[in-house]
Amino acid sequence: MLFNSSVFLFAFLPVTFLVFWLLQSRNSRYIWLTLTGYVFYGYWNPKFCALMLFSTLVSYFAGLGFLRWDHDERIRKLLLWVPIVVDLALLGFFKYADFAISTANWGFAAAGLEHRFPMLNILLPIGISFYTFHTITYIADSWRRDIRPTRNFFEFACYVSLFSQLVAGPIVRFRELQEDLEQIDKHHWSDGLQIGWSFFIIGLAQKMLIADPVAAVIDPAFRDVPSLSTWGAWLCMLGYTYQIYFDFAGYSNMAVGLGHMFGMRIPQNFNSPYKALNPSDFWRRWHISLSRCLRDYLYIPLGGSRGGETRTYVNLVVTMLLGGLWHGASWTFVVWGAYHGLLLAAYRFWAPVWDAQPVLLQRGVTFLLAVIGWVFFRAATWSDATGLLSRMFLPHGGREVTGALLLTVMVLIASVIAHTFRNSFEMRHEWRPVQVAAFGMALILCLIFMYGGQVSPFLYFQF
Repeated sequence: MLFNSSVFLFAFLPVTFLVFWLLQSRNSRYIWLTLTGYVFYGYWNPKFCALMLFSTLVSYFAGLGFLRWDHDERIRKLLLWVPIVVDLALLGFFKYADFAISTANWGFAAAGLEHRFPMLNILLPIGISFYTFHTITYIADSWRRDIRPTRNFFEFACYVSLFSQLVAGPIVRFRELQEDLEQIDKHHWSDGLQIGWSFFIIGLAQKMLIADPVAAVIDPAFRDVPSLSTWGAWLCMLGYTYQIYFDFAGYSNMAVGLGHMFGMRIPQNFNSPYKALNPSDFWRRWHISLSRCLRDYLYIPLGGSRGGETRTYVNLVVTMLLGGLWHGASWTFVVWGAYHGLLLAAYRFWAPVWDAQPVLLQRGVTFLLAVIGWVFFRAATWSDATGLLSRMFLPHGGREVTGALLLTVMVLIASVIAHTFRNSFEMRHEWRPVQVAAFGMALILCLIFMYGGQVSPFLYFQF
């Protein structure tokens, strides 16, 4: 189910909201949010609800095990590794099995061998990467004793299946929601309504009024990369740079808004990333919840910066390489991750020189490096990626992008907002007359776009 669909806005959300606030006890609210989470998730394909339930049960019982054997380190290690291996095995099968087979077949072909493994053509469950991260972080934090696992199954199931952040994040750790979950019966329906709708409408407008119109122009162009001119390649990549930001930041803002409507304070996931001064700053601002998870559960366990400079550079590259692979089962994602790892390592090495440059130069170069990285993220194939880079940096003639004028205008508007405006967490979410009028107009425009065109899924649904 999509946030930007009529079934969500006019059926699912009103019913979920009204029933939730009519219920009084904690367990009844946990159960209701869990059920609605499964309805929301199962709207696409009900059979994958069983997969999420299985992952939830494995992690929940592991949490009970941590409470039962708190002083037995041998059992605690089993309780750490068994559920994580199970979760990663499920993720690996559904997300990476066909990728591994195709890579092996490519290797056979390169070696001149005729053997080929048949493709499994596995359907990727939407959101599996996100709820897997939720269960893994819960297990890891329980093992570290950063949290005390809950005995209430409905509370934990509610956390995993919370529909506002279920299929595309942010990746919210249990400890970030635990207080709100424990106090779920103490909230009043009006407490978060204004700030909730404010965040939601801002996110909806980012998605439908900026990201989707840009996508309507660039998607056909990306299907025929060899025909793009140098100007067309740059224009399309700038369009994609803003599309992915406003698409994913829009989803995150809607998730935050929906959380507030139900008494849940979902943390910030974007902090004006295109204002970043360097690659490290970029990853403190872009997809913040993922960056923190990669830092806390991968980079630091690998040794972080504790093993000397060379080991630190290796840890940075490996962490980002795996972060790229998490985004998708493709070598282009692996290269994108490795590229950002190398940028982080290079910045760490040359930080004194970089930081001494003018602020505008730092921001401009960081943004340009991000645009180049998005080439690998957007390209459907390796040949598309190399073709785009070739056209961007070597003069090429070609056809004009259909809708180039509209795309140029949208890129200019998006750039002004992304580079100069305050982000949603820096705004004052007070419903004064001017704000109410602006939100009303934005909502009307979104509804016009919704009913006047094709509803577009969020980019991060594929991850």
